[in-house]
Amino acid sequence: MLTDIQRDIIKATVPVLERDGETLTQHFYKLMLDGYPQVRPLFNQTHQASGAQQRALANAVLMYARNIEHPEALGPLLTRIESKHVALQIQPEHYPIVGACLLRAIREVLGPQVATDAVIGAWGVAYQQLANMLMGAERQAYDALANAPGGWRGERAFRVVRKVPESAEISSFYLEPVDGGPILDFTPGQYIGLRLNVNGQEIRRNYSLSAAPNGRSYRISVKREPSGVASNFLHDEVAEGSILELFPPAGEFTLRESDKTLVLISGGVGITPTLAMAEAALSRSERGVIFIHYARNALVQAFADVLKVWHARFPRFKSYVVYEEAEARGAHVPDGVGRPTLEQLRHWLPADGNFDTYFLGPKPFMAFIKRSLRELGVPDDRSRYEFFGPAEELN
Repeated sequence: MLTDIQRDIIKATVPVLERDGETLTQHFYKLMLDGYPQVRPLFNQTHQASGAQQRALANAVLMYARNIEHPEALGPLLTRIESKHVALQIQPEHYPIVGACLLRAIREVLGPQVATDAVIGAWGVAYQQLANMLMGAERQAYDALANAPGGWRGERAFRVVRKVPESAEISSFYLEPVDGGPILDFTPGQYIGLRLNVNGQEIRRNYSLSAAPNGRSYRISVKREPSGVASNFLHDEVAEGSILELFPPAGEFTLRESDKTLVLISGGVGITPTLAMAEAALSRSERGVIFIHYARNALVQAFADVLKVWHARFPRFKSYVVYEEAEARGAHVPDGVGRPTLEQLRHWLPADGNFDTYFLGPKPFMAFIKRSLRELGVPDDRSRYEFFGPAEELN
C-alpha cells in the first residue's frame, strides 16, 4: 500500500516522465529483452523497431503516475492492457521480471540525483500495486474462459481446414479444434492469440476474428506484412491441414447491443473485425448497417464479393468503397478515389445522427476519422476504435 509520502514522490516524477518517458521505456525494453529471453515471444519486434511499443508503455506509465491518487480512473486503460495480456497468456511469473527491469531503467536513465532510493522505493510499491490489479483481473479472465462452454485454459490445438486468398495481400484461415469439441463463443470485434514456432523460435501474435461466431470454427484473415515474421510464416508455411496453437478469444473492442444504425469504417486490413460485426448485426438484429472501407486499390481489397452478397441479401445494408489509387480498379467500381474526406463521411453517414460508429485501420487514418466524426458532431461515446498492436494516442 502506498503511503502519502510515496504518492507525493510518484506525482513529483510526472514532469520527468513527460520529458524522458520514452527514453526510459526504450532502455527498459532493452534490459528486459536482452536479459530475459523467455519473454521475447510476447513482444512484436516490428512494434519494437518502430518505437510504437515504447511510446505506448511510456504513455501508460505517465497516465499511472498522473492518476496515482485515483487509479480507478485508469479503468479503460487497464481493461485494454488486460485484454492484450489475456490474448498473449501473460502469467504471474512475468511480472517480477517487468518490475525489476522497470526499476533498473528508472535508476539508470534518470540518474542517482533524481532516482534516489526513496523514488525507487515508491515506484517499487506503485508497480506492485498495479501488478496486483492486473494479475487479479487476468486470473478472473482466465478462470472465466476456462469454465465457459467450449472454453479452455492456455493453448489449444486447432487445424487449418481451409486457407483462402482474399486479395493480393490477405488470406483467411478457417480453424477447427483438433479435439472435435465445442469452442468458445466470442463477441464480434475480439481477437485470438496464436503461438507459433518460426525457425525454432516461439512468437505470439493476436489476430482479429473476421467472421461472426458459429460455434464450430474461427476465421482469421491475415495481411502479409513485408517484414512480418508471423504473417509471412502463415502465408508461406501454413497450409490446409496444419496445426496451430490458439489462446482463447479476448478484447474489449466489441459490438454493443443497440437499435441504432451501425456504421463501420475501416482502412486496409482493419476490415477484419468489422466483417464479424457486420455479419453478426445483419444475421441477429434488424439494425441498418453502413460499411465504409478504404483500400489502396482493387488488387489488395479483400472481401469485395462478400459485400456484394450482403447487398443482394440485406436491403438494410449499404457499403461504400474508396481506392487510394486510380489504377488497378478491377471488376469492382469504387465509390471514390483518393484519401478519405470529410465530405464523404458527411454524405454517407445517416442524416438523423442516430448511429453508432466503429473504426479501425492505420494510425493516421484513424486519427483523421476521429477528427472528422467529432467535426460532424458524433459524440465520443458513440465512436469506438481499436488499435492493431500497442495502443497509442489519436488526439
